[in-house]
Amino acid sequence: MATQWIYKPSSDGLARFVLGVVGTNPLVCFGINPSTAKPGDLDPMVTRVKNFAAARGYDGWTMLNVYPQISTDPAGMHRQYDPKLKAANEHHIAAAIRGRPTLLAAWGGNMTRRPYLSGLLRDILTITNASGAEWLSLGSPLKDGHPPHPSRLANATPIVPFDMNAYRWARTP
Repeated sequence: MATQWIYKPSSDGLARFVLGVVGTNPLVCFGINPSTAKPGDLDPMVTRVKNFAAARGYDGWTMLNVYPQISTDPAGMHRQYDPKLKAANEHHIAAAIRGRPTLLAAWGGNMTRRPYLSGLLRDILTITNASGAEWLSLGSPLKDGHPPHPSRLANATPIVPFDMNAYRWARTP
């Protein structure tokens, strides 16, 4: 059976809202921002997510991000977020998680790259909480509380519950 891709870039190609492969039980993963991955041309992060999903019995995967601007390095993200990108991202997230109550937090320490990211995450949590989503991470949180980034983990790393209510970057200041 041929791979059925899910791919939702912005019309100008400077942002990506959703990338994945259709499945009845996909692993839905959240990073900080997308790199240049696209259908048939995955970057190392998305390849890791695809491999983690396959190794754990998921029949598809979906990659979402806290901020949708494409940048090969999170340090290259906008200094201030674009409200139109934020709104479009939230719209795509709501559609992508509908009926998918399990989400993988996988952004590592990159949450601290821009001051606005924690606020964007809080708004995303409004959407995910309304869907009844459960959050997971690959292994235990890092010493600073962030969920580990997949690029730094062994393939055998277990998926464990991640308490978004205890995650300080997601709480209202």
